[in-house]
Parts: sequence; structure tokens; C-alpha cells
Amino acid sequence: MSKLSQRHLLGIKDITRQDIELIFETADNFKDVINRPIKKVPSLRDVTIANIFFENSTRTRLSFELAEKRLSADVVNFSASGSSVKKGETLLDTVNNILAMKVDMVVMRHASAGAPHFLSKHIKANIVNAGDGTHEHPTQALLDLFSIREKLGSIEGKKVAIIGDIVHSRVALSNIFALKKLGAEVLVCGPPTLLPKFISSLGVQVELDVQKALAWCDVANVLRIQLERQQLKYFPSLREYTLYYGINKKMLDVLDKDIVLMHPGPINRGVELTSDAADSHHSIILDQVENGVAVRMAVLYLLAGAA
Repeated sequence: MSKLSQRHLLGIKDITRQDIELIFETADNFKDVINRPIKKVPSLRDVTIANIFFENSTRTRLSFELAEKRLSADVVNFSASGSSVKKGETLLDTVNNILAMKVDMVVMRHASAGAPHFLSKHIKANIVNAGDGTHEHPTQALLDLFSIREKLGSIEGKKVAIIGDIVHSRVALSNIFALKKLGAEVLVCGPPTLLPKFISSLGVQVELDVQKALAWCDVANVLRIQLERQQLKYFPSLREYTLYYGINKKMLDVLDKDIVLMHPGPINRGVELTSDAADSHHSIILDQVENGVAVRMAVLYLLAGAA
């Protein structure tokens, strides 16, 4: 029986190409499940999953919660804003208290890079990283690649441009690792101040002209400007960023080919993407949202050892 090579999903860097392909095959089956009249399966009926979010999240937390309920798991939601974390309780104490309630799996988002890795060394439950600082966001990368595969048939040999705030993005790093593992060519594009110094060492091309990046790629994955993570001023103004790096439908229409447009959300409409681009036939943004539930169902199912 097929199983993942790891007990946890901490980052794309830690898993193999075979793991990714197994997750996709499993997600294909779950996508059939969530599109039928009865959207529930009893696969994780005896499993308790705690969603522990130390950072604000709407889409990711809802997507995980829906995936867990579709699998018939028991779900516990924990938000740091209304918890003893505010009273000075440590991360390890918080999670140990939750585990004392006999939780089997922890889905965690944390502002500190490496927090899920730290926990995996101290507790017995399976851990899924739902985003750690500016490090990784593995399930987002998996659903992004699953969506590309669904739209274009495969990922091998495809040209994918990641455009926007690369330096603050955990989505960018996870996507680069996953795309490279599945044989895609990757290009990053954004203002020099928003590109990490080490980025070319990851085997990606760097382009500063957004129109050239669009002309090169088969898929453009456009990232949000993460103002909440920016301690310094990385560009003069949002208006100036939009002028040089914002994407509108006119820019897509002048290309001599159809490209696929993606965004991990939430979109800053009128900043990195105009509404006419985000809602155009190029866009698979809503497909990404739907696929997120199927992919997260696959990850949880496989980690629970149900495969």
C-alpha cells in the first residue's frame, strides 16, 4: 500500500516527487467525492485533528476545516488571539495541553519560521505546516501545482513565472521547490527590493520586466504585496508598484498565446491584479480554491496512515 515517505508535512523541501504524485492521485479521487451529492467519506472517522493558528487566516483555515469534516474527522479549532498564549504560555505548553486531550494530528500556522519543525521533534502527533513565517506553505504549493496539472495536463517542462513580493512569500518558496521537483522551469519577477539575494541559487531565472515575464511563461502565479510583513519600505508607493508590476487584461491580450493566471489569495484588486484580469478566462483562481479542499483531504488522509 502506498504511503508518504514522511510522518509530517513540514515543507515541500522534505518530501519526494513520489510523495507529491501520490498526493495528486489521492486528491483526484477526493475531487470526485466533493463534487457528488453526498460530499462526505468516513475515512478519518476516529481521528481528532486540531487546527492551531497563531496567525490570522480565513481561507486556509476554512479549507482545512472543510477537508477534515469531509473526511469525518473530529475537529478542534484553536486561535491564539483568544488563548493562554496571550498570557505568556509557550508554544510547546499550548500544544501539549491540546495533545493531552488525545489529538492525533495538528494543523499549525505560526509567524516563526521552523515552528512546525520544532514541534515535530517534541510531540507524537502528525503535523501539517499551514504556513510558518516567510518560510514555507506546502499545501498551497501542492494545490497550485495540482491546479496547473488539471489545466495543462502535466507540469514537466512547463514555464511558470512567480510574480510579486517574493522576499516575504512562503508560497513562492514552496512553489519553487515543488515545481523544480516536478520538472518545470521557474522564473521570478518583481522589484529588486522584493527579490531575495539567494533566489538564483534555487535554480530559477530572474526577470525585472513583468511584460517579458508574461511573454515567457505558460503560467503566471501572481503574489500579494504583504504589507503586514514589511518592516521597511520596499517601494515608494502601492500606486508605483501597480504602475510597474500590476497585471491587467490588456497586458494578457497583447500576448501571442493564452497563459494561465493564478493567485494564492487574497487578491489586492487594483494592485497586483486588476479585476478584468482576475476574472478573465485566463484565471483559474477559483479552481485553486476548490482544489485546495481536495488536496488537503489527500494530505490528511495519507498522513493518518489510511492509505
